[in-house]
Amino acid sequence: MFEAILFYAFATVLLVAGLCVITARNPVHAALFLVLSFFTAAAIWLLLRAEFLAITLVLVYVGAVMVLFLFVVMMLDINIERMREGFWKNLPLAIVVGGIMMAEMAAVLWGRTFGVAPQPVPRPADYSNTRELGRLLYTDYAYAFEVAAVILLVAIVAAIALTLRGRKDTRRQDPSLQIKVRREDRVRLVSMPSEKDQ
Repeated sequence: MFEAILFYAFATVLLVAGLCVITARNPVHAALFLVLSFFTAAAIWLLLRAEFLAITLVLVYVGAVMVLFLFVVMMLDINIERMREGFWKNLPLAIVVGGIMMAEMAAVLWGRTFGVAPQPVPRPADYSNTRELGRLLYTDYAYAFEVAAVILLVAIVAAIALTLRGRKDTRRQDPSLQIKVRREDRVRLVSMPSEKDQ
């Protein structure tokens, strides 16, 4: 009973925070509401005894991705009005996609409430879902895990290659040219007549 109360409390906070993410006018406030939604989602995963996923969500998304989002949003001068120009044009598509997602969630809840719900498997006292997840990842899904790692590596290299394009407005240093320079190219001795005191 207490777990059910906690679940509905966290779910309410998660829904309100998710709604505030898409309705907040300030992008910094939207990012902070997204952090709150991540924390409440991690709390729900803890209630579902998925500790590894909860810790990963907090460490990866809140600790790294959202900090990066906040830095980018706060450092860039974003014109909010220009971002909202095409809002009403995309609203019908957003309503259709939202309706499909709501229908899928309603079907899942209907099946669990009025269908045959799977009975939980009893676990021993020393059971660890983190150990079980690691065993599955590195045995049954080892190739898929390695393919995902290679795809992420290619994405990182591509992102670096795209951001390091040669731009005309940036000044760059060429160490090879700095090494080749001679003293005569940098220092010029000027002979001036000495000044006489008057």
